[in-house]
This record gives sequence, C-alpha cells and structure tokens, in this order.
Amino acid sequence: MEKLKQRWGIDSNIQIILILIVFSVTGSSSVFLAKPFLGAIGLVRESFSSAWWGGAIYVILRILVIFPIYQVLLVAFGWLFGQFKFFWNFEKKMLSRLGLGFLFK
Repeated sequence: MEKLKQRWGIDSNIQIILILIVFSVTGSSSVFLAKPFLGAIGLVRESFSSAWWGGAIYVILRILVIFPIYQVLLVAFGWLFGQFKFFWNFEKKMLSRLGLGFLFK
C-alpha cells in the first residue's frame, strides 16, 4: 500500500479506497452508457451486416464511444468522491501520453 500511496502522491488509505471505487464505478458506467448513446444516434447492432465483420465494426464503434465517455465520467466521479485533483492530473497525464496533451495548454 505504501508504494501505491507514494506513486500516486496521496496520504491515506481512505484515498486509495475512494480512487479504486471511482475507477470501478466509472468503468461500469461508461460501458452502461455507451449502448443507449449509440442507439440515440442510430447506430444499433441490427443496422450492421449480420456477417462477422458487421459485429466487429459495431464493437469497434462502441469502444470508440466508450473512451470519451470514460474520460468525462472519470473526472466527474472523481469530483463527486472528493478526489478531483488526483483524477484531473491523471487525465492530463493519460491524454498527453496518447498525444492529446495539446488540449490542456
């Protein structure tokens, strides 16, 4: 636990528990919200080919939709659980590693 606290720059075990809760709630919520979002914009599984590649395209689109939803929810749930500073810094670091660091300048 001490290595994790040192690496993340946090002080207490309660913060670790809150951070892990935020990660789990965010992951579940983003996957849950992706399907209705795709349905709202007219991209349902039935609108793709019944061949294997139709399903593959749908899954790829769903993953591409999950990613931005996850980013927004991560900061939002971090704020709700009182860990905004940690998740804001986490978000900036992750997006800069993906080459999207210009968004924060």
